[in-house]
Amino acid sequence: MFTGLIAEVGNISHVGARPGGLQLAIHAPAIAAEAVVGDSIACNGVCLTIESIAGEQFEAHAGAETMQRTTMHAWRPGDPVNLEPALRPTDRMGGHYVQGHVDCVGTCTGRQAAGDTWFYSFRIPEDRMVYLAEKGSIAVDGISLTITETTADGFSVAIIPHTLANTSLQNLTSGREVNIEVDILAKYVHRMLSGTGILPQGGVTEDLLRRHGFMD
Repeated sequence: MFTGLIAEVGNISHVGARPGGLQLAIHAPAIAAEAVVGDSIACNGVCLTIESIAGEQFEAHAGAETMQRTTMHAWRPGDPVNLEPALRPTDRMGGHYVQGHVDCVGTCTGRQAAGDTWFYSFRIPEDRMVYLAEKGSIAVDGISLTITETTADGFSVAIIPHTLANTSLQNLTSGREVNIEVDILAKYVHRMLSGTGILPQGGVTEDLLRRHGFMD
């Protein structure tokens, strides 16, 4: 389990083929100094297991299923990657519940500055829109963000200077793909309401959540 608060932006130092997937080496001095083999690490929102540590970098393996569901197939040496170690029981929950299980790949459709805040917009598959709500949580490349607005085919978020400076979002441009993980709580709400027959044909909406006590 993760929170979506990035601990370090590392850099991919090696991408190699491996039967059924990829072998990755990531340069991350801060993470490598504290991690041990077997630790879970979120890499751009993808939960991987550290297999080895050498100096300031660690290695991990990604299987075929992970490659199909994420942007990992396009990762190249030198690319920045958002890193977060798994949540410990004593840690503060500063973001939201993030599993490191990517739901889909989205596309950045634009960004615009308003003072010192940047607004980013994203497009995602239609079947994932049901889990989104204004002021709800979402993980973009492993970063816990708050949705400022939903549209017919996506959403927008507001990025404060600290987040921009300490994540890979500073390098994100329109047209680039990102890993998306919707809020796990939204998934459970959708599942429970669907099973009880409460859920209307239009899916989960802000009005529905308010009427059933999930939002103020």
